[in-house]
Amino acid sequence: MFLDPEAPIATCIRPSCENCALASRLHCHFNDKDLGAFLASVMPAFILGGIGLYRFGVWPFGLWVAFSLSYFGLIEIRVMCSHCPHYAEEGNSLKCWANYGSPKPWRYRPGPMSRAETVIFLAGLAFIFGYPAAVFLWTSQWLWAALEIVFVIAFFARTEAGMCNRCMNFNCPLNRVDQATRLAFLKQNPLLEEARKREA
Repeated sequence: MFLDPEAPIATCIRPSCENCALASRLHCHFNDKDLGAFLASVMPAFILGGIGLYRFGVWPFGLWVAFSLSYFGLIEIRVMCSHCPHYAEEGNSLKCWANYGSPKPWRYRPGPMSRAETVIFLAGLAFIFGYPAAVFLWTSQWLWAALEIVFVIAFFARTEAGMCNRCMNFNCPLNRVDQATRLAFLKQNPLLEEARKREA
């Protein structure tokens, strides 16, 4: 289901994960608890947003669902996930905590995200998480809007504090891993270091 927690990731040159100093500082392997924690933090915003949009109208709800599925299932995979070391693993689908089960139709691209990819990535997130709240505000559903905003803020705060600060995808604009940990990781993953130097 998930990667072997005792085997180095595909881009790492270490023969084993045993005694790796980065094990407690970076999230190189994932499990069902990580997936569960992510879903528990994001679902309140999605459930409330979806119910509220459906109450407002089938078309606004359908537009949001269609865009969300295409964004998380394809667009985000191309502009952000294909730059992640986890994307280099064998198999046709991702098995990380945020995009578990999503297809991998594109080649692995270890270099940094382009400016256009960053804009697309952030704009997509802004629409998905901002659209329900905007509709609630526009229709004067103040309680729904307040709850949606609180859930969205709580999700991003939880993700930034517990996941983005340990994520090995340094190319993501939301990544919060400190510089010392990044440098140590890149030394163990020279393919990533070379890609970053080429793009610099």
